[in-house]
Amino acid sequence: MSSARPHHAAGAEPAAADGTSRAADGDSDWAVCAACRGVVYRRRLERALRVCPDCGHHQRLSAPERLSTLLDPGSVRRLDFPVAATDPLDFTDTLPYAERLARARAATGLDEAVVCARGTLAGRPVVVAVMDFRFLGGSLGSAVGELVTRAAEEALRTRTPFLVVTASGGARMQEGAHSLMQMAKTGSAFARLRAAGVFTVSLITDPTYGGVAASFATLADVIVAESGTRLGFAGPRVIEQTIRQRLPEGFQTAEFLLAHGLVDGVYRRGALRPALARLLAAAERPAVPGPGGAPLPGPAREPAPEPAPNEPPEYVVTDPELLPDRAPWPVVTGSRELARPTVLDYAGRVLDGFEELHGDRASADCAAMVGGIGTLDGVPVMLIGHQKGHTHAELAARNYAMASPAGYRKAGRLMCLAARLGLPVVTLIDTPGAHPGIEAEENGQAFAIAESLCLMSTLPVPVVAVVIGEGGSGGALGLAVADRVLICENATYSVISPEGCAAILWQDPAAAPRAAEELGLVPERLLRHGIVDGVVREPSGGAHTDPALAAERLRGALWWALRDCLALSPDELVARRTRRYRNMDGSVRHGEALCSARY
Repeated sequence: MSSARPHHAAGAEPAAADGTSRAADGDSDWAVCAACRGVVYRRRLERALRVCPDCGHHQRLSAPERLSTLLDPGSVRRLDFPVAATDPLDFTDTLPYAERLARARAATGLDEAVVCARGTLAGRPVVVAVMDFRFLGGSLGSAVGELVTRAAEEALRTRTPFLVVTASGGARMQEGAHSLMQMAKTGSAFARLRAAGVFTVSLITDPTYGGVAASFATLADVIVAESGTRLGFAGPRVIEQTIRQRLPEGFQTAEFLLAHGLVDGVYRRGALRPALARLLAAAERPAVPGPGGAPLPGPAREPAPEPAPNEPPEYVVTDPELLPDRAPWPVVTGSRELARPTVLDYAGRVLDGFEELHGDRASADCAAMVGGIGTLDGVPVMLIGHQKGHTHAELAARNYAMASPAGYRKAGRLMCLAARLGLPVVTLIDTPGAHPGIEAEENGQAFAIAESLCLMSTLPVPVVAVVIGEGGSGGALGLAVADRVLICENATYSVISPEGCAAILWQDPAAAPRAAEELGLVPERLLRHGIVDGVVREPSGGAHTDPALAAERLRGALWWALRDCLALSPDELVARRTRRYRNMDGSVRHGEALCSARY
């Protein structure tokens, strides 16, 4: 396992513990950035949280400094777990290991390479374990593993979110296989937190390598990284020496990891605390009303007038007789209107504190599939959906909302996180279909969609799906196995696009309008056949004519759809969802599917 060292620019003076060096004239009021070698007024650097104002390089922070930048002033309470330092191998290199430990303690004022504490972040309680690279390169030894594990157990005991801040060169070689065992110990601790539904966040700081990267650093529910951070199992020099291959630009940086779907977000230091605060707020378990009608959480916004129990708001139609029977083709073209609100548009208007999460934690971050945590009238939810765009350039960047296998695997990861935290899942569907390309097939497109269907059918939390634009084929259904399925007034939902149907059955793409007529893909017909449970009326002229009103109506429709579900137990939810789809045999008509789903 690698042992990363502080990076120095060519010819620069040795860097201080904070990643800077003293100016050449020795004046302590000035510092030299270790990255660009620019001279920075030290007080200005401190005000910028030690981020170089010239090149943006994030200088290292000590564990106490990191605690002070993240937690509320006056809230930090050290967890001084009694952990004895050991020298199991009587190890000596150029110095005896015991002497190295003594020197590290004298230089840093710390007992070990991690500091554990309790505190609050934006008023919310959190248990924190912060690593300090100054102490033997933040290496993972027996004492570090024990301290991180005890902090995790404190979070488990008190059911408090756990934040771990990593900075490490890897396993501590001086302890041999004893150090290796700490990876298993901390991994087991995170497994227990995961099983108990205790929210965990990992903040990756520079550098994080080896045994720490391959254990607790990458096991959290949400992984965020500070800008410019490097993370990997093996260090660049080890890789180059082993495989004799030149590494790509930016390899193993936080930005590289984000593009490859391995972290949820990358933030500059000044944005970290607000981002973590939003995550902690949104990941709080919702207060679930009991059968006796216990009060629901108070709304974060001005609430709409409450409808009668179990009755939808006036703009959600559940009786198809109240809807006109329209010609399908204009609805098809309307559903593709570029100006229609997208998933991210709705996320910003419908939810409070939405924080987008990224990546499938395997290989990619599909831009056509987005998701994240926010609150809906005080109830934390996981929002997932197909993302389009308002210009052709945006559409192309989002692959026209045609998700890859990585997209469905990202969605599945977020659904599993929602299940662990007890958060309802809301999906917004707007796709012509799943991506049909060669790479998608090579990576198992059919397998990814099938797994999504299976997962959604057994999620132990409420699931509400809304078709907000195009609902195309299995790509749409991959997000639509739900307790309640709604559709917007000018949206469509079909087994295939009208053009595809026309090309196959009539051998003439020009027959698309006729195919649309035959497919019965408009909301009023879908409601009549029990495929959807309600139609959300849009502003006159379509959702794009008044996005704010469209968002308010969607928010009210979601709240109505979720309200009954929140009172049900996990077993009741899964059983009801099973009955819903068990009865989809082609003979179901209006009312039967909804009644079956309810009872």
